[in-house]
Amino acid sequence: MEIRVLRYFLAVAREGSLTGAAERLHLTQPTLSRQLKDLERQLGKPLFTRGSRRLSLTDEGRLLRRRAEEIVELADRLEAEFGSMEEKIGGDVHIGGGETQAMKRIARAVGRLRTDHPNIRYHLYSGNEDDVTERLDQGLLDFGVLIQPADVAKYHYLPLPDTDTWGVVMRKDNPLAAKKNVHRSDLMNVPLICSRQAMKQTFSENRFTAWFGADFDKLNVVTTYNLAYNAAILVEEGIGCALALDRIVNTSRESPLCFRPLAPPLESGLNLVWRKHQTFSAAAELFLETLRRTLSGDDPAD
Repeated sequence: MEIRVLRYFLAVAREGSLTGAAERLHLTQPTLSRQLKDLERQLGKPLFTRGSRRLSLTDEGRLLRRRAEEIVELADRLEAEFGSMEEKIGGDVHIGGGETQAMKRIARAVGRLRTDHPNIRYHLYSGNEDDVTERLDQGLLDFGVLIQPADVAKYHYLPLPDTDTWGVVMRKDNPLAAKKNVHRSDLMNVPLICSRQAMKQTFSENRFTAWFGADFDKLNVVTTYNLAYNAAILVEEGIGCALALDRIVNTSRESPLCFRPLAPPLESGLNLVWRKHQTFSAAAELFLETLRRTLSGDDPAD
């Protein structure tokens, strides 16, 4: 199966027609049609349902689209990495992570490198632990920033000297806003919008569920989220209060929202992780080395 043909297939899937895809690819329509038929013959499955005006993906076609996007992205990365193997380091570094102030550590390392290595490009992917680790395992990310609790046993990891504080994001007219801190008992009858990662009970060391103890199953969770921006919109609309990390949602003076920390305090550490036995590009290796220096205080710019 040729990557070139997978690119053809993806173009048709995006355009929904042979005519549009052929124009984009600068191919004749008969040539493109023949390539697709050969691909379907090779796989032994129909990939498109051919309507009067548009082509629709079959179930097999949707599966191939997901896998083809991964394969093409990996191929593009490989070409970029080989293309950057020259005296002046360049190329791409792919970093995934959740919403956390610890990304400032990543930004500082990027800033250190920008002056001497302007040809390195950085690609940030936002997602929760499941999103990030899936892309790490597929080789689509070089590094991931994971908020604890997270299973890092199968990765190499570098602890980051930061902690995120858990609390409640609510409207300023909510009665709980009058409190300095929020306790377990305050949340028992409150509609809650919760982080899916924090709600995971897969690991015995999940400090979030341990903080609530026996009261965890009594929570009135009306919505879960993986990133906080949309959760904040639901809070603004009065759907409930969000259990979230501090400094992620806008709770400034102008915002209708405020943040109150949990009491007793609940904090989460963070780790930068990467796959074991991973072969880094020169750019990714230099990024990791620079981050380590900034964390140890050995960077002369600090």
